[in-house]
Amino acid sequence: MSSLTDRKNAAISRGVGMTTQIYAERAENAEIWDKDGNRYIDFAAGIAVVNTGHRHPRIVEAVRAQLDRFTHTCHQVVPYENYVSLAERLNALVPGDFPKKTIFATTGAEAVENAIKIARYHTRRPGIISFAGGFHGRTFMGMALTGKVQPYKAGFGPMMPDIWHLPFPNPLHGVSAEDSMKALHQLFKADLEPARVAAIIVEPVQGEGGFYEAPASFMAELRGLCDAHGMLLIADEVQTGFARTGKLFAMQHHNVEADLVTMAKGLGGGLPISAVTGRAEVMDAPHPGGLGGTYAGNPLAVAAAHAVLDVIEDEGLCERATRLGNRLKQRLAGIRDVVPEIVDIRGPGFMNAVEFNLPGTDSPAPDFASRVREEALARGLILLTCGVHGNVIRFLAPLTIPDPVFDEALDVLEASLIAARN
Repeated sequence: MSSLTDRKNAAISRGVGMTTQIYAERAENAEIWDKDGNRYIDFAAGIAVVNTGHRHPRIVEAVRAQLDRFTHTCHQVVPYENYVSLAERLNALVPGDFPKKTIFATTGAEAVENAIKIARYHTRRPGIISFAGGFHGRTFMGMALTGKVQPYKAGFGPMMPDIWHLPFPNPLHGVSAEDSMKALHQLFKADLEPARVAAIIVEPVQGEGGFYEAPASFMAELRGLCDAHGMLLIADEVQTGFARTGKLFAMQHHNVEADLVTMAKGLGGGLPISAVTGRAEVMDAPHPGGLGGTYAGNPLAVAAAHAVLDVIEDEGLCERATRLGNRLKQRLAGIRDVVPEIVDIRGPGFMNAVEFNLPGTDSPAPDFASRVREEALARGLILLTCGVHGNVIRFLAPLTIPDPVFDEALDVLEASLIAARN
């Protein structure tokens, strides 16, 4: 393993950070085996990508069948039916009682970039409002929208112009929904007239920022404000989408309809595909050729996405996400007395997190979060940290994780939390 790490260090830019030094050899559902035969329970799912588990048989079969037909023509040159039918499915599934259209891309950042392009073209306005703690990608527009400097913006020079950040509602850190709206109105008074704003982009549940859920009342206020000033509301569902929160899309928890929805990660079940779905008249604003990409809507990824949607429906994964999340949160709540660093347990469905402070203080405890992650990894459980302060553990296991494996993981998690205190 050390020689492989040496090869990695010699061959790959250090800018590509790595959470673990596990080199995967094979994976099945919620388990990964490395090149030395060590087994790990995967509570990362490729950062919410394999919600349907590693190598779900129906997804593998769908990709294999497409592989036997063709792998790439570029839809903009020689189109194919399953691209069209996937767009039809998303148009019907994405929240919103209005005609919709869809485009496909390859990554979440690319979906966000296209959503901003569409919003600016439709409104003929340049301004975009996003939120502190939000994450929208590593491209220059994605970095500009992202509300976290380290490690995403530091050292990369000037960001894209006309991007404005507001505080995201976070009562744990002293920011109420009312505070956020006051900041928005102050922005309009001091720096930015609403008539220059094309869109507000928001994660219904912040991902990298710490799994903080936007209050339903806040989302409703954003919707009303956008309607009043002719702005678009963009829901970034890249990490929240596809059953993770107990609904197919997290916006369904808020009873608020976005004008544009970006999605990726869980859509492809392990293959790279992203999408923007939105109001038909908005999506049709750009001229032909203004949107697209060589690999956008790759046939293999499209086939996988169809299978993902089938698996979510047929296996009841939205309901299962809620059950798994409840069990996890109950287990964490049961050990708060012996792990006083736990200051919050949260998250809808199976998009859950636990946040740590130094006991008896309001000071974040990122070192404790790191120790928990390291203790868990040593016991065979892969965890991810997140949050602006790095003091949050997020839980993103596949929704298909077998009950015995889930129970084993909970035991390891509890042992790791207790061990991290010593």
